[in-house]
Amino acid sequence: MHTYEPKSFDIPALDGISQKQIDVHLALYQGYVKHINLLREQIADLTAVDPQKYAFAIESTRRRIGFEFNGMRMHEFYFPQWEGGSSDESRGSALDAAVSQKYGSWDNFIAHFKQVGMSRGSGWCTLVWDVAGKTPHIYWTADHELGTLADVKVLLAMDMWEHAYMVDYIPAEKAKHVEAFFKNLNWQAVENRFAQAQG
Repeated sequence: MHTYEPKSFDIPALDGISQKQIDVHLALYQGYVKHINLLREQIADLTAVDPQKYAFAIESTRRRIGFEFNGMRMHEFYFPQWEGGSSDESRGSALDAAVSQKYGSWDNFIAHFKQVGMSRGSGWCTLVWDVAGKTPHIYWTADHELGTLADVKVLLAMDMWEHAYMVDYIPAEKAKHVEAFFKNLNWQAVENRFAQAQG
C-alpha cells in the first residue's frame, strides 16, 4: 500500500510570522499526513477481516478521507509559497493579465482576495485557475473536504483557520495575519503554478 510522507519545506525567517507559529502549523500538517495513512490502513484491515460485517465502519472511515487528504494537500500548497523568500508582486506578468481581466486590475484582485480572506469563520481563501473556463476564481472554503471546486488548479492558498495564526495573533487581529502572509509571499511560486496550469 502506498504511504504518504510529510514534505519538508525550506521556509526562511518570516516577517510577522514567528518560527513557533510555523512549527505548530507544520506539526498540524504532519498530523494530516499521519491520519490519511491511518485511515487507509483501517479500511484495508477491516476489509481483510470481514468486508460485509464491517461495511458501515469502512464507509464511515472512507468519508473521513477527504478531510485528511485535502488538509494534507492544501498545506502542501500553502507552505511552499514562502520558500525562497518574499518577491515583488507579479505585475506585468501573464498572471497579472489574467486576474486583471477578471477583477479589473491587479490592485482590485489583491483587495478582493483579502476581502474574501477576511470572511467570518475558519477556512481557506484560494485563487484557482478554472481549466475548462480558462479564468481565475477566488473562493472561500470553510471545510476543505467540502465545497472544493472540481477541475481547477490551485494557484494561491491562504490558510485562515485559527491554527495558522493564533500563536502570533488573536482572532480579532487576523487581518494582521493576512498582511504578514502577503508580505512574505514568493509570487514566483504562484506564477509557476499558473504557467503549469496553462498546460
